Amino acid sequence: MRPPPLPEIEFVETPSAFEAGTPGLAAAAAAAALLAACGGGGSGGDTAAPIGPAAPAPSPTPAPAPATILDADAARFLAQAGFSASSADIATVKAKGYAAWLDAQFAMPVSDGHFDWMTANGYATVDHRNDFGGVDNTLWRKLLSAPDTLRQRVVLALSEIFVVSMNGVPVSWRGMAIAAYVDMLEQRAFGSYRDLLEGVTLSCGMGVYLNMRGNLKEDTKTGRLPDENYAREVMQLMSIGLVQLNADGSAKVDASGKALETYNQANITDLARVLTGWDFDGSSATDPAFMKKPMVNTASKFSTGAKKVLNVDIPATADGPGALKIVLDTLAAHANVGPFIGRQLIQRLVASNPSAAYVARIAAVWADNGSGVRGDLKAVIKAILLDTEARTASTAPGSGRLREPMQRFIQWGRSFGVKSPNNLWNIGDTSNPATRLGQSPMRSPSVFNFFRPGYVPPGAQLAANGVTAPEFQLCNESTVAGYLNYMQTVIASGTGDVKPAYTAELALATDAAALVADLALRLGGGGISSATQSAIATAVATISATTDAGKLNRVQASILMLMACPEYQVQK
Repeated sequence: MRPPPLPEIEFVETPSAFEAGTPGLAAAAAAAALLAACGGGGSGGDTAAPIGPAAPAPSPTPAPAPATILDADAARFLAQAGFSASSADIATVKAKGYAAWLDAQFAMPVSDGHFDWMTANGYATVDHRNDFGGVDNTLWRKLLSAPDTLRQRVVLALSEIFVVSMNGVPVSWRGMAIAAYVDMLEQRAFGSYRDLLEGVTLSCGMGVYLNMRGNLKEDTKTGRLPDENYAREVMQLMSIGLVQLNADGSAKVDASGKALETYNQANITDLARVLTGWDFDGSSATDPAFMKKPMVNTASKFSTGAKKVLNVDIPATADGPGALKIVLDTLAAHANVGPFIGRQLIQRLVASNPSAAYVARIAAVWADNGSGVRGDLKAVIKAILLDTEARTASTAPGSGRLREPMQRFIQWGRSFGVKSPNNLWNIGDTSNPATRLGQSPMRSPSVFNFFRPGYVPPGAQLAANGVTAPEFQLCNESTVAGYLNYMQTVIASGTGDVKPAYTAELALATDAAALVADLALRLGGGGISSATQSAIATAVATISATTDAGKLNRVQASILMLMACPEYQVQK
């Protein structure tokens, strides 16, 4: 994937970020502005382009194990399977191999939960009943420091598919509802898709966000009808999508070439009737513990009579839980789920525009993990990360993915050992596009996430070639400049109580070329060219390294310029 032409942006140097008045630093900042990636077209339309013609579904093809895993190979793998690559992590991958590293991560226990952390830190009190106090803190805490890095990466991906946003949970104990929702994603991230879909459906947070909580049966006297919000979105976004798919993700078409729909309005109306009668399992004005419980069904509020989910009959004798079981079983068994959700997981971890063959291989694992089990998320994730297209770096124009702004920030934090001395992790909301990242965990602007999986940037080479590049929907002149300015300050000073440590980097600071090469390996995973590294090293070498302050300036300028360059931002 190639970034479109760079916009002309005004890079505003923050005086407090680096030592003021250093000529080399000014040159470095100017170079960073010129290296800034991803311009133009970010606010364009949201087009779900056809993925391509159908192809025979090949058998799953893991990448052949290389005789020797190189440092760059290991760093690239770690950026896909987690967020960052330390020297120790690179050594571990080289010693164990990719599959063994993944197995070790799968075996790690879920670390301290968000709900429990918020309770222990005083956010489960009536003072915070109607706000999101503590949520940003605990989300950043685990994204930046939890040892189960694969789980954190997958949970972030799942949160962008099964969206619940702080922008749409207007209920008491809203912060605790978000915490409980993310805890549920962590607990089910490596289990079965069917169980994950049930957890999502019955969570209090989703119940509020998409109106399933309190959804009442129809009333012929008043004309009231069941709410259709969750019925629509659970099919469109969380399971089967809008059109019928071949195993490789391409659309099935009729004789005229028109894509076949997976469901219609009547299906939505039927499903909405099934999803009635659900509400919190108790509630309290003083104790938010009920937010951790799945919702329960009240028979008197459940729509009676026979129903359908797609073409599957639900008998009139089925109660609310029984009817929901048929719904979840039916959706989880649908042929679309493997290519539809599998493709999105590939996009979030490896490549924005995966080949039809890649999608088909993952769909095959989704259908059968090798032991006859369908929807085994652990097997699917492992297949995605070990696939030959994941393990073989490509220089093709449509390959790779644009790193999301918050993933770049998380990588910076993990790469340089950020700590929160008071365990507050008070980074806050980073959604402001002009002054921060333009993105923040669990703060999507809508149920459609920060970007759509079928998004094609308009007016660029990607559009001409029909290349899906979802993350570019966040990208415009304002977010490019905002990201650079924010990262310039963060790299130098940290944010809130969260501060970096550059001990290992300072040891290399007197050798600009060695410093840049080491950082380029760990941040870029072998994707940053020698020419770019040389240009950055030349700029960094103009900064005097005769004092500790000068050495620190070299380190900070190197990180900034590397994290600004297109070869870093587009992760191959």
